[in-house]
Amino acid sequence: MATKLFIDGEWVEATGGSIATLNPATEEVLAEVAFAGKSDVDDAVNSARAAFNNPAWRDLLPVQRAALLFRLADLIGAHAEELAELETRDQGQPIGVSRAVSVQGAAEHFRYYAGWVTKIEGTTSPISFPNTLQYTRREPIGVCALITPWNFPLMILAWKLAPALATGNTVVIKPAEQTPLTAIRLVELAAEAGFPRGVINLATGDGSTGAALVEHPGVDKVSFTGSTAVGKSIVRASAGNLKRVTLELGGKNPSIIAADADINAAVGGNIAGGTLNSGQVCAAYSRFYVNKKREDEFVEKMAAGMAGLTLGSGLDATTQLGPLVSAEHLAHVERLVATGVPQGAELITGGARAMDKGYFFEPTVFAGVKDTMTIATDEIFGPVLSVLSYDDDDELQELINRANATDYGLAATIWTKDLTAANRLANGIRAGAIFINMPPIPDMAAPWGGFKSSGWGREMGPYSIDAYTEVKGVWMHYGE
Repeated sequence: MATKLFIDGEWVEATGGSIATLNPATEEVLAEVAFAGKSDVDDAVNSARAAFNNPAWRDLLPVQRAALLFRLADLIGAHAEELAELETRDQGQPIGVSRAVSVQGAAEHFRYYAGWVTKIEGTTSPISFPNTLQYTRREPIGVCALITPWNFPLMILAWKLAPALATGNTVVIKPAEQTPLTAIRLVELAAEAGFPRGVINLATGDGSTGAALVEHPGVDKVSFTGSTAVGKSIVRASAGNLKRVTLELGGKNPSIIAADADINAAVGGNIAGGTLNSGQVCAAYSRFYVNKKREDEFVEKMAAGMAGLTLGSGLDATTQLGPLVSAEHLAHVERLVATGVPQGAELITGGARAMDKGYFFEPTVFAGVKDTMTIATDEIFGPVLSVLSYDDDDELQELINRANATDYGLAATIWTKDLTAANRLANGIRAGAIFINMPPIPDMAAPWGGFKSSGWGREMGPYSIDAYTEVKGVWMHYGE
């Protein structure tokens, strides 16, 4: 199978050749994917600019634009099983996750933002000038580069693409080179839905393709989800024309388990929150601060639960833990895990590559972890859970300080029956999303994004309407 680029409503050959995308469970080549070179990026951006200025898109009535998004949501639903299997083959996630999270989540995002199209409003301002009306309009930013990661390729593309289109922008999509196939299929469905030519463009490739997009003077906004290091490079590259930038980056997310916590619920919720998609989730719980009174029980039950997870191909309905996305990422996880025991942590279960073929890693639990250990400070992005402890005598502020002692600030969770303590902790922890007695499950109606090195801005909910629009003020003097 060989793919093409989608530019100005046509599938075209790439000038940069192709790169292979692999099935991480089998290491087999799934497709040769078109590699967009600089001239291809130029063509895609120029196509998006022409479409932005074209009345066929610019002057669509809100109800007409909403209808296109609803139609695309329906097409995702009609092709749900095809998309789920494609996501699992290309990314590795269990088929149940692909169906319920990736595909259903993508369709729900398009429906949610289709509903927003007819509700984007301006305001009137109580200015102090006589006989003058001042009102505001929300207008699209322009050409948006949507650069998506490899962990949830379809869903994260949907949560960028849906609000970008709902607000009247045009886009160039650049999916991660490891997992481009569902993005390609989504663009095919968008063309079938009837979006005007040039509104949606697709430039597949590697980091150099993304860099060409970010640096392009014809791009007005970049929305990126991925590593903090790449996010920083995007900020630097966007300075040329002061692009608007939204960044959702890494995390090293704490989970606090109080003495009064329901340990069985905390163990189950933290395993779910730490191993979803094999831990390849920016909001995955990865460092666990457990009250010493419950530490032994928590570690024992956590280790038993982790050791009991079923590894295998995501296409097998019994699989609970699929492969990591690539050989490169597997090596990254192995390197970080290898620091645990030498630095003084106790390996309770797992800790090594699993299976002869595919990029599988054993579900892993460390105990006796200290705050300064590499496994407690670095984002591993794998099924690796590190248990730290705290004393009853510790003040809540000390626990907050430990949770905050990281460059990241994406998510955190608190497990306790004490609502006063829960709220004090939630107020003190510097993170964009705090979950109390539950796994880290975003919803399209609520804000998502991080503090500190976990990113800039917020996605989802009405916050994405803000992120993809500019506010224009209009002043009208109507006489003496």
